[in-house]
Amino acid sequence: MSFAEGTLAAAAPPPTVVGFAYLIAGACFILALRGLSSPVSSRRGNRFGMVGMVIAIATTLVTHLNISLVEITAAIAVGAVIGYVVAQRIAMTAMPQLVAAFHSLVGMAAVLVAVAAYLNPEAFGIADPNVLDPVGRHLIHTQTRVEMGLGLAIGAITFSGSVIAFLKLNGNMSGRPIKLPARHVINLGIIAAILGLIGYFLTDQAPWVFFTITGLSFLVGFLLIIPIGGADMPVVVSMLNSYSGWAAAAMGFTLHNSAMIITGALVGSSGAILSYIMCHAMNRSFISVIAGGFGGEEAVAGGQAIDRPYKTGSAEDAAFVMKNANQVIIVPGYGMAVAQAQHSVREMADLLKKEGVSVKYAIHPVAGRMPGHMNVLLAEANVPYDEVFELEDINTEFGQTDVAFVIGANDVTNPAAKTDKSSPIYGMPILDVEKAATVLFIKRSMGGVGYAGVDNELFYRDNTMMLLADAKKMVDAIVKELAY
Repeated sequence: MSFAEGTLAAAAPPPTVVGFAYLIAGACFILALRGLSSPVSSRRGNRFGMVGMVIAIATTLVTHLNISLVEITAAIAVGAVIGYVVAQRIAMTAMPQLVAAFHSLVGMAAVLVAVAAYLNPEAFGIADPNVLDPVGRHLIHTQTRVEMGLGLAIGAITFSGSVIAFLKLNGNMSGRPIKLPARHVINLGIIAAILGLIGYFLTDQAPWVFFTITGLSFLVGFLLIIPIGGADMPVVVSMLNSYSGWAAAAMGFTLHNSAMIITGALVGSSGAILSYIMCHAMNRSFISVIAGGFGGEEAVAGGQAIDRPYKTGSAEDAAFVMKNANQVIIVPGYGMAVAQAQHSVREMADLLKKEGVSVKYAIHPVAGRMPGHMNVLLAEANVPYDEVFELEDINTEFGQTDVAFVIGANDVTNPAAKTDKSSPIYGMPILDVEKAATVLFIKRSMGGVGYAGVDNELFYRDNTMMLLADAKKMVDAIVKELAY
């Protein structure tokens, strides 16, 4: 034992103090989630989360230090440096990929903890000192094997599923569904095998059982996500967030660490609730999304734009129409994120407000590539929070609005969701921008389609003017016209 180990072990606080410290950390995490529920209090929520994590880590180090303090500090420093560099360099458009990557790390962490605990149960205090297995190893407590098996399986599914989500979001893999023959039967069979092996693990902790569970879980995570279309990515991200939380909670039970249990349960339950909200926003059941139902008909619906007449306009035309409007509702989408146009949009809105125009922002729950993507971009541009409205709060206003200014929000404004039963987005609640007197729609070209793979009939309506250009360049040109 090193000097550092001995010093910390001798100074270990009593269990009541440890429990109280973890309780404070858990309270901080709850306050963090409460703060993150609103853009106004999100910074405060982040601070509470940071404080809670510092308390949890410090308490764990003091009570569970089994290696030298130098090694622990070095590992924390490496992770901190990597996290800081990534946070500084990551573009806002790549935030969904970053979130998916973080989920994969949480899943792999759960897997590695399970492997370490399985290979050396004595070090984790989960072995029965009085009972040996047939090869002379101490048996792991039965209850612990249940927790370990579940944490291992959920962690492995989270890791491989998050890797596929990252590859799809990052463009390394097609966003279209990749459907395997009889995929539902295969997935259900593998999941049943995993659950059966976890049950068998209670009677036989042989390595082949443990590592077969691991391998099958990695495989089913891959198979579950690969058939899901790109339009489902917001739900996939929140779903994987929930999985990562439950994996952490299960490993918390394995390690008898109440901080991990509390944190994992909070993340798991909040992620599950968010997934439900996302599914409700798309008028889909959670099961249909997991089964790859939404966006799954892309190949049938077609990925080509419709060859129909449409009206185009210039920045000068758009500036004239908006300057003479009473109310403009801005509808941001992934096109704004790709072009990094949020600051230009806010500048345009400020100029319109100087002209006496009422300006509001309409956010669809699944706009972008992760939950809250558009809200984060608008907050980055210092858009006032009281000007940003969710779908259910603003949808009735489009009928009394002079101009709906849409920036690359294709699928969430497509009227086919209400009229075309053959469309893969049929039934999804949309922003009723077509009811505005004039719709200004920024799009790079008419040759592409949205992430769900269907064309938008809104482009060909009589009250729609297409502004075909890069979003930032077009908005900057409109700003110049408004300022002239």
